[in-house]
Amino acid sequence: MLKNYIKIAWRNIWKNKAFSVINIGGLAVGMASAILILIWIENELSYDRFHENGKNIYKLYNRDTFDGENWAWGNTPKILGKTIKEDYPEVSHVARVDPNEDLWLKVGNKKFKTTGIITDVDFLQMFSFPLYDSDESSILKDPSGIVITQKLAKKLFDDNDAMGQTIQVEQSHVYKVAGILKDLPNNTRFNFDFILPWNYMKVNGWDDSYWGNNSVQTFVQLKPHVSQVDFDKHIKEITINHTKESAHPSSTEVFSWPLEKLWLYSKSENGKLVAGKIITVRLFSVIAIFILLIACINFMNLSTARSEKRAKEVGIRKVVGAQKRNLILQFTGESILITFFAGILALLLVFSFLNPFNQLVNKSLHIDYTNFTFWLLIIGFILFTGLLAGCYPAFYLSSFQPAKVLKGKISSIKDIIMPRKILVVSQFTFAILLITCTIIINRQINYAQQRDTGYVKENLIYTILDDNIRSNYLSIKNELLQSNAVVAVTKTLSPITEQYSDSWGFSWNGSTEADHDTGFTIMSADTDFTKSTGTKIIAGRDIDINTYPSDSTAILLNETAVEKMRLKNPIGAIVSDSNTNWKVVGVIQDFIIQSPYEPIQPMMICGPSRWFGVMHMKLNSKNSISENLATAEKIFKKFNQDYPFEYHFVDEKYANKFESEKRTASLSALFAGLTIFISCLGLFGLATYMVHSRIQEIGIRKVLGANIAQLVTLLSSNFLQLVLISFFIASPIAWYAMSRWLNNYTYNIGVEWWVFALVGIVIIFITLLTVSSQAIKAALSNPVKNIKTE
Repeated sequence: MLKNYIKIAWRNIWKNKAFSVINIGGLAVGMASAILILIWIENELSYDRFHENGKNIYKLYNRDTFDGENWAWGNTPKILGKTIKEDYPEVSHVARVDPNEDLWLKVGNKKFKTTGIITDVDFLQMFSFPLYDSDESSILKDPSGIVITQKLAKKLFDDNDAMGQTIQVEQSHVYKVAGILKDLPNNTRFNFDFILPWNYMKVNGWDDSYWGNNSVQTFVQLKPHVSQVDFDKHIKEITINHTKESAHPSSTEVFSWPLEKLWLYSKSENGKLVAGKIITVRLFSVIAIFILLIACINFMNLSTARSEKRAKEVGIRKVVGAQKRNLILQFTGESILITFFAGILALLLVFSFLNPFNQLVNKSLHIDYTNFTFWLLIIGFILFTGLLAGCYPAFYLSSFQPAKVLKGKISSIKDIIMPRKILVVSQFTFAILLITCTIIINRQINYAQQRDTGYVKENLIYTILDDNIRSNYLSIKNELLQSNAVVAVTKTLSPITEQYSDSWGFSWNGSTEADHDTGFTIMSADTDFTKSTGTKIIAGRDIDINTYPSDSTAILLNETAVEKMRLKNPIGAIVSDSNTNWKVVGVIQDFIIQSPYEPIQPMMICGPSRWFGVMHMKLNSKNSISENLATAEKIFKKFNQDYPFEYHFVDEKYANKFESEKRTASLSALFAGLTIFISCLGLFGLATYMVHSRIQEIGIRKVLGANIAQLVTLLSSNFLQLVLISFFIASPIAWYAMSRWLNNYTYNIGVEWWVFALVGIVIIFITLLTVSSQAIKAALSNPVKNIKTE
């Protein structure tokens, strides 16, 4: 019997080639899309879940109130980890991590600037990053040892054994390779090519015991059976207790957050960590489900549309004794067979498009085709899709009554048409929803990109200050200016696109106790800050240490800070912290340094008493960029000959702020397009069948005088009605969803009515284009031939 079912199924597939191609093609595209999304989702959900001790590892966070708002942040004092290790017996391991240190590494003539971390000896005991030949319990105890990844070992030492070899770090530190790590997996939040021991912080003078310097990440591993709730109660007031006798007592609380939630739940909201990336994961989970459903709906629609073709077959089978369950098995088997072919095609599509998809999502996703579990899951996925697509047609076709179908009466028109209409409406509702959301997301990104940054990004570059550049800064600056390659140079704490520091606890004439909790973004500058960056002074002057030696303690305030501090005459005002009395010499126009979607925060730009880490250069626009860079490179090589000239364009770094939203928009656009394609594929099949079933009616109408436009309108009107119903269902859902999403951004475009009108016009045009091609073909055919056709 099974052989007979397979033979009949194959004959039906082969006999109806056009419908089979549409069914297999639609299912394949839907399945391939769902598989790609599911691979991405699996990767996101698996972040840092491979660590053996992962369930007991937590990251420490701070929580405090500023300007009446609760905040939580993940940078903590260096002294916190040391104190917890010494005083809290419920903790088995502690690792402080200074992340993403871009340092120069040199071996012979090879030099690379790459990303590493500085951490404690416990790091490799806590986290399961496998080593080759070394003992993770002792490897970081050696203050002169460095751990590198396979990838970096290959770069530095080619195919030679890297163990025991020496690496020069920056200009003055030499470390011996004490261990080699396997390359990091693509599902970890950590990103490094080397690990330096904590001693590197000490020899550079970066280690401190100040409870107000939140500059590192602190991870703890609790002992088995220690409750996180109890631990949080124990550490809650650790900072408060250690600062209550100081001049500026802290009100900052400390709490822990599970490592396994860190990637997906990291958004700070009202002092708590809530959904972050998990929202995107949920969004694309829904998209995967609906794309698969839309492909299955196509199959259902086309199967039920062809019910007349199978009705007599069902009737005869029932007359000769076939049971309903046998018919259900037969039709379900046909669905699974078609889905099997679609599944093979889907896997070929996934294989072909995985690399482009990786580029789109900025991942290194891969499929292990040798993994038995993978093939088991694929088989399960094909069976599930086949059952999902075939269940309704199977039950529908097997329910025909033999006495009626053999007389040519299948069922009432309402019974046939209504479920199909509901399915078509469902398809297009989701398609319209996706298109609308994609347009609004793109408009929000464009709106933020067009926001005035407050500085001139064009021709502005920066380089990180290493030891040689720092010690030769004035000479490099003078030669750059004399070369005519640049028109201005300044030193700053951080790139103008990034915030490295913030602080609070300031006082000024007229400030209140509550003002001590006002947080300020901290920058620093020496001379020509506004000239280099294109920012604008609106009162007073720029910091100029050359003309005014006292400007070592000068500050600039931005407009938001002046407003927040209620300063009517800010120039000359004294702003004090625990160490310095700063004098306001100028007020600068607000400029964006953090998120372009959020309000600008109060900012202080301090004079040279603060630390500098970056050198900004304004290139001369009268020369070509390549000429300017070539000249600058020669000058930097003169003073820093052992290392290449590394620079970053500010406009490119600013554009990176939109990468996450752009990626979401690109994925939404891709899957919106695929949804429309699959829906139109099904619509095309339905239109083809409808035209074929009404071919004699079309011939008679032409003989009676109907023109092509009337026939096309007649054949297209039903589909247009369904699409319009979909539009009116999808529009309020899209409006609600996008309104909620836009509320996450202080600066947003709102939801505009014309977007819905545009989507409506586009979807109607696509529907007409899909349906009318078959309608026009039928209208142009010979009516006499159509009338004669049986």
